[in-house]
Amino acid sequence: MPSKGRGEESKGQEGWKEKQTPKSDRPGLRSGKPVGKDDGDVADTNVPTLESSRWGDGSRRPKGGSGPAPNFGLSGKLAEEANTEKGVVLKYSEPPEASKPDLRWRLYVFKNGEVCGEPIPVHRQSCYLFGRDRNVVDIPTDHPSCSKQHAVLQFRIVEEMDVSGMTRRAVKPYVLDLGSVNGTTIGNDRLDPERFYELMERDVLRFGMSSREYVVLHENSVQ
Repeated sequence: MPSKGRGEESKGQEGWKEKQTPKSDRPGLRSGKPVGKDDGDVADTNVPTLESSRWGDGSRRPKGGSGPAPNFGLSGKLAEEANTEKGVVLKYSEPPEASKPDLRWRLYVFKNGEVCGEPIPVHRQSCYLFGRDRNVVDIPTDHPSCSKQHAVLQFRIVEEMDVSGMTRRAVKPYVLDLGSVNGTTIGNDRLDPERFYELMERDVLRFGMSSREYVVLHENSVQ
């Protein structure tokens, strides 16, 4: 089956009943370890420039996702308690196709064209929560225009066709806005809320009206 384009969702939860793979052993969105420098990574000797990571002519701009939206509903008190972190009810639960990535993905953070700190490793977990609530988020976005639980970066197993025409399974990164007030953008395109959008190498993420830009790269990216 051909791989889905940006903005198109992979198979829903029912479609993965027979092929579901085990989720990460991480209990919830947080790993208990702050996201920071990856001690297991080789230090980056070439930091990409923001200009080299821009979308260009916008030919890969996202379109509205197809298929049913992810299920954010909590049914009953037990479900609410099961999806609670430090007394805070989480807006998001990982789908059955969630999986840790094979590649070492990183987010390079820029502000006003300048690099901000070390790259953020995002390969240790299957999901990362962005937002202002430091009690529950994995990657804080402290700008006042950002919501407490703003968006998630979710790695998902999808089926795609390789060059030989064979169908194979791969783990790919997606971003999903959690119905934030001021939105999430890829490049200059604001995403529809509660829809998965596949992230491509060198995409630039922005949250709310923050000037910080998060460039998506992995260990094999040409910098």
